[in-house]
Amino acid sequence: MKDNPLDSQTSYQKYVDEKTPNSPILSNCFHAFLVGGLICAIGQIIFEFCKTKGIDETTCYTIVSISLIFASSFLTALNCFNKIGKFAGAGSFVPITGFANSIVSPAIEYKSEGYIMGVGSKMFTVARSSSCISEFHQVL
Repeated sequence: MKDNPLDSQTSYQKYVDEKTPNSPILSNCFHAFLVGGLICAIGQIIFEFCKTKGIDETTCYTIVSISLIFASSFLTALNCFNKIGKFAGAGSFVPITGFANSIVSPAIEYKSEGYIMGVGSKMFTVARSSSCISEFHQVL
């Protein structure tokens, strides 16, 4: 009978080390920085374009936010944002695009349950929890 690698702590640690893949931390950080920076650069380009058209700064910020939210939602609906997220990790989810993705994804996932019980009830699950967190931080 073959020895079970889980019998002793040292053999278990050796077993875990063999089975656990190494995480390419430097590569992951570079991808996150690249994509997060690209998203912010696109936002800055939209902002500068709006300013050259004579729009006031507050409205420019609103246009940038709406544009990035729309682009993220559209890419989520096309199932492209998940691929970007797998490549970039936190770089794609830290900006406002990640929040838009977290709202649209459940809506698309639960669409088969109907527009009221599926989309309507599940779409704001993440928004509800994040607003509670936001209110908690305001109290502190």
